[in-house]
Amino acid sequence: MTACSLAFVPPLGSPVSAEIAAIAVRAAASAQVFVDDMARAVPSADDLHHVGRVLRLRAGEEVIVSDGAGHWARTLWQGGDTAALAPLHGAPGPGGDGSVQHEAAPAPALTVAFAPTKGERPEWVVQKLTELGIDRIVPLLSERSVVRWGAARQQGAVERLRRVAREAAAQCRRVWLPEISDVVTFGDLESLGAPGEVVLAQLSGDRPRVTHRVVAVGPEGGWSAAELASGLATVGFGLSVLRAETAAVTAGALMVSLRTGTVAPVAPMGESS
Repeated sequence: MTACSLAFVPPLGSPVSAEIAAIAVRAAASAQVFVDDMARAVPSADDLHHVGRVLRLRAGEEVIVSDGAGHWARTLWQGGDTAALAPLHGAPGPGGDGSVQHEAAPAPALTVAFAPTKGERPEWVVQKLTELGIDRIVPLLSERSVVRWGAARQQGAVERLRRVAREAAAQCRRVWLPEISDVVTFGDLESLGAPGEVVLAQLSGDRPRVTHRVVAVGPEGGWSAAELASGLATVGFGLSVLRAETAAVTAGALMVSLRTGTVAPVAPMGESS
């Protein structure tokens, strides 16, 4: 496997050039793993198996370690029975001296809430939203939801989504793990953001704005009349009727693109555009 492609490359000298330099270094590494303690940098047994047995890294190949809270460092895979990681020294680029780097969390934080559909599509949605850079992903129970996890199954399903997000974050060299929340009901949506920040995805809705920090995507059957009458604003994604999982990923792509200025100039904080 290879790291995900860079989707946004601003001109040199722009305010985010340092971030681009950092992600370029991480993308060039052979793998990334998450650790609990950057001071010890000991990967889990599963990660060691993945790097050593699945990816079959050779001794001396570079591996990024991160704590999922913005800290990361460059190491060298040692191979052998111990499968140890050693600090990297004397390499060009950020972290080339083996020091721990830190990146601030993306701002503003962005959330996509979605009603899970059947099969493995919820995992696909979480994977893609993680790749795109969404900060919080919320499984949503709405009036017309087809998938209704029981209490026991719900916890297992959410834990599975968290594992998917972790794997996707490592694949795409994210150093901030997204939050995968417990299941919320439609009535809880407004509590996920400040007034005006929470919107519903709907075919007839207005265009997304930088002030929309939480976008909720309904189930395959759409929102109920009562949900549409809840007072939450709506946003649309064009003239096509999208599948629920496609709408969730489209929402994430547009939100992140507005935040980074990929599709339009970044508006000052608090300004709607």
